[in-house]
Amino acid sequence: MNPVIRVTCVADTDGRLTFALPLAAPDSAQLLLKARPRKGVPDPAVRRLPLEASGDGRALAVLEPLPALEEGRWDAFLVRVPDAEPQQLTSGPLDLRVLVDGARVDRPAPVAVRIPYRALDGFLAVRAWLRPAHAEAGPIEVGEKATTVTARLHGTELGQDAVVRLRGRRSREERTLSPSADADGRGFRFTVDHADLTGVDVRYWDVHVLPAADAAPVRVGRVLDDVADRKHSFVYAAAPEGGQLVRPYYTVDNDLSFEVTDPG
Repeated sequence: MNPVIRVTCVADTDGRLTFALPLAAPDSAQLLLKARPRKGVPDPAVRRLPLEASGDGRALAVLEPLPALEEGRWDAFLVRVPDAEPQQLTSGPLDLRVLVDGARVDRPAPVAVRIPYRALDGFLAVRAWLRPAHAEAGPIEVGEKATTVTARLHGTELGQDAVVRLRGRRSREERTLSPSADADGRGFRFTVDHADLTGVDVRYWDVHVLPAADAAPVRVGRVLDDVADRKHSFVYAAAPEGGQLVRPYYTVDNDLSFEVTDPG
């Protein structure tokens, strides 16, 4: 059985990730990032990073900002020699301090994000998003009758005819709202009346912004910080409305949606 190898990772302000392994003489060893299988994608993508000795008993591998990783979850492995069986790497300390305020910097298109994290099994993984544009959710205020969301566009700007659309998942039901836009055309706010989401056979409402009448919808979510999975860590109160409960929540992809449930 191979010994456990604990890898650390440091993120820098340019989007670069540097991995460090306790390996004094890496020789031809590589750090392998492998995308987890997805439905309809028979051959998951891989990214091979050469390991170089740092002179202090460690080997370093650098994931540069470009080319961007495909969207999804990537697991980390050590390949000691070519064609050797990859050994999955255990997560050590992750220095992600520079990612905390990532939403303060406007991102160009396409919007590419990578967040290293410790998976539930203790192994190191990287969560990646790659989208033509992105709407980063900020403060979410849940009131008795409505929820107000503040967000900011990255990779595009709001036009005069921009709308926010809530679409019922696996449903034809839609609700459209007019956002209040900031002068720079990127920041915006919108308010969802809870009564507009109840009384129909829809449990989940997914939130998009359409920056212009003919523009592709841009998903609203929160990915520009150091939290790879926020579904169970950012939990909002449910508000009663029309005999049901309405609450905003983040999906497994950190996208913003609303859930409507019956009490009990």
